[in-house]
Amino acid sequence: MIDPKIDFEAKKHRESALGYLDNPKKTEGLLKKAIIKARNNKGTLGDAWEKLQLFFDLVQAYSKGEYRNVAPTTILTIIGAILYFVSPLDVVPDFLVGLGILDDAAVISLALKKLSAEIDEFKIWKKTATKSPLV
Repeated sequence: MIDPKIDFEAKKHRESALGYLDNPKKTEGLLKKAIIKARNNKGTLGDAWEKLQLFFDLVQAYSKGEYRNVAPTTILTIIGAILYFVSPLDVVPDFLVGLGILDDAAVISLALKKLSAEIDEFKIWKKTATKSPLV
């Protein structure tokens, strides 16, 4: 079960996500920060690593206009989860080595669970979009 404090913080970040929704440059900066943090914590993230990669890909495709078959509220939730992830001061501060990333992973998992149907559709789109046509 997700700690109510974590859920509250995640919702707070989702509200902050509005500033990123239609601002590709700002979104790109956020993704760069998040990718660096994810790479630095890959071992600690466990299963959340792959979920984060999907989130990054979806937000990037949405921001570039390549994929829009997703509700704006879904993108806001994902950007909110990414904002929570990059925030050094959340429910469990990141400076607590080993523990600081656990709440971040919990928020990523919670967001994925809430959005699983749309994430699954994106995975299918991503597979078909990256296949090169037969020549």
